[in-house]
Amino acid sequence: MARGPEKCLSLIGFSLVCLKMVVSAKTAPEIPTIDQAYSKISNSITVEWATVPGASSYLLTAEDGDTVIETMVANSPGTVTGLKAATLYQITIRSIGAAGRSQASPPKQAKTVLAAPILEVSSPSPDSILVQWEAVYMAIGFSVSIMQANGLGRIWKENTTNTSLTFSSLDSGTLYTIKAFAWNANGIPGDDSTCNQRTSPHAPANIQVSFDSGALKASVSWTPTEGAFNYTVMALSDSSGLSCSTSVSSCSISSLQCGTQYLISVLASNDAGSSRSSSTINLKTVACAPGRVTIKEDSPGHLSVAWSNVDLGDYYVAFVKSDDGLEVHCNTSLTQCNFLSECGFTYFISVFAYNKAGQSPLGDVFNYTTAPCCPSDINPVLVSSDRVEIIWSPVRGAELYETKAVAGYTVVECNDTAPACTLSALECDTKYNVTVYSFSEVRGSNMSCTSRLITTAPCSPEIKNISKDAFSTISVRWRATNDDATYTVTAQGEKGLYWCSSKGEACTMGGLPCGSVFSVTAVAETEVGRSLPSYSVPLETVPCCPAGLTITQVTQSVINVSWSFETVAQTYVTVLESHTGQSKCHTHQNHCLLGCITCGINYTLALKAISASGLTSDCTYQSYFSSACCPLGVKLYRLGPNGIRIYWQVSRGSANYSTDLYGSKGIFTCAPRAGLSFCDVPEIPCGDVYTVMVSPVAETGLKLTFCPKKIYSVTCSGSTLGMVIYRGKSNAE
Repeated sequence: MARGPEKCLSLIGFSLVCLKMVVSAKTAPEIPTIDQAYSKISNSITVEWATVPGASSYLLTAEDGDTVIETMVANSPGTVTGLKAATLYQITIRSIGAAGRSQASPPKQAKTVLAAPILEVSSPSPDSILVQWEAVYMAIGFSVSIMQANGLGRIWKENTTNTSLTFSSLDSGTLYTIKAFAWNANGIPGDDSTCNQRTSPHAPANIQVSFDSGALKASVSWTPTEGAFNYTVMALSDSSGLSCSTSVSSCSISSLQCGTQYLISVLASNDAGSSRSSSTINLKTVACAPGRVTIKEDSPGHLSVAWSNVDLGDYYVAFVKSDDGLEVHCNTSLTQCNFLSECGFTYFISVFAYNKAGQSPLGDVFNYTTAPCCPSDINPVLVSSDRVEIIWSPVRGAELYETKAVAGYTVVECNDTAPACTLSALECDTKYNVTVYSFSEVRGSNMSCTSRLITTAPCSPEIKNISKDAFSTISVRWRATNDDATYTVTAQGEKGLYWCSSKGEACTMGGLPCGSVFSVTAVAETEVGRSLPSYSVPLETVPCCPAGLTITQVTQSVINVSWSFETVAQTYVTVLESHTGQSKCHTHQNHCLLGCITCGINYTLALKAISASGLTSDCTYQSYFSSACCPLGVKLYRLGPNGIRIYWQVSRGSANYSTDLYGSKGIFTCAPRAGLSFCDVPEIPCGDVYTVMVSPVAETGLKLTFCPKKIYSVTCSGSTLGMVIYRGKSNAE
């Protein structure tokens, strides 16, 4: 297996040997012969030779001892490039054909020409061009020529051994073509160098400057200059410089500074440079807006506006415009103006400086707000002992109202945005200086507002005591703490309203109904108003005396006293009194029984009505004569066949009596004549039993029936003096 590759490799080697033998059988082209070698350009040498048959190209070689430069060319002549100027080279040539290259030809020497001078041109003035260059290796002289680029005009040519040359008396702003070359010691010229240069323009003339004071801009114009591509306008001041450039004959410089003096000049320029500066023009801009503006309100209604002096300002105008649109101004050469002002306005203030250039720019606009106006129509709508409500009309410029009430060291305040205030926790019957200050956030409080004296309503009186006399007159005393106040005392009850008044400390009122409960209060009143009522004091009048007092003799020793019940008394006391003694009864009813009464005696009857609280009314003092005593020893005697006499004994005093006989056959009555103690019944049936009662007769004619009754039997015996038999007392007793 390993023998295969070896055979293959042997075969390949054999083929290569055969190919080499075939190529070696062909011959290279002939060696060319250089006819001439010369240099027309400083970096190349041109070679000329006769054509060699079979050559398809040629290899040129240049050697200077340091470097070898080869160049392939197709035919003669051929040029070797990339050489050094003013350098001697050995030039050879080889022909190249299909069979290879020939041997090098015999060498031929050739030297490169001088390098072209590197020109630096400029136009130092509108009529001259300066040409400068560096020394050229192996050069002993230079030739420089100049002519207008358009071919018009003459040609100037100068030879020199220097490295600079100036051409003068040229046309300004004109494009010139400059050509220069160097020559060596053999007079052979080197490469030439050509360039164009334009002469610089003349300075512009007829400069005109106009100033726009509003825009702080200067517009500059001039007559166009020949050959100028651009113009530059310069505005120079002590502190700054501004410029503008243009290709036309006018230009505007913006952003000039106010209050500044500028020197304006114009330069024309082209690719050669700039002209000299034109003659300058002096420009004064408008003055700057005055600074350090101060506004003072020396006194209400007077505004003072002051400012600092500014450069280039001839005079000043201050404008003051109020927020209602009204504007005033003042014109002065000083630095202060005075204006009239009103309260509650905002004034917008600006100050301008003026000179021949015009009005200064608008500076800061200041606003000054005067103090808000003071309320002038303070009106108390409610004044009480501890509170005052006041209102006023809204005033201009006020955002808040501060109300202060001052009395001595006491200060009460209230703040509100509404034109009203309620001052509370005040002292009664006190004079307060009430001031309403208007307030604005910008200016604060207007402290020049005037105050108004307001007195609170009087203090409530304090009732000290209430006294009553026997005639139902009420006297009320109180503690008076107010100045020049009238006090009114009121007694209010279910049965009506009663009052009295006084400027002192007491008053009396009468005619209050009995048996009533009243609430008594006192009120103080002044020109300012009324106080709150005092604490009420209850008042109870004595109970009313009952009407319709009636006395009834129940028995000889007992009477019944009764009365109406239309009263508020809780209990009653009845007292019957005489020289013999006293009888007394205490009851809550409307009647009372009094015993131990002595008959035939004159008594005094008194009634007292007593209320639940113990108030007593001595109601009635009445004289009462007790009934006559019942007679004693009542006996009957027969008078004839049908008559009968009733006889009795009077125990005390004198009285009228009435005798009644009650029988089955009728009632028989007789009454004695005055002063007698018997009476006769002329006709009375006998044979009957009679109840006999001898009764005293009151002054009213009322027959008292409480005396004892006796029963008698009247027989019919036929005798004219029939017997009357006593049967005993009647059960009615």
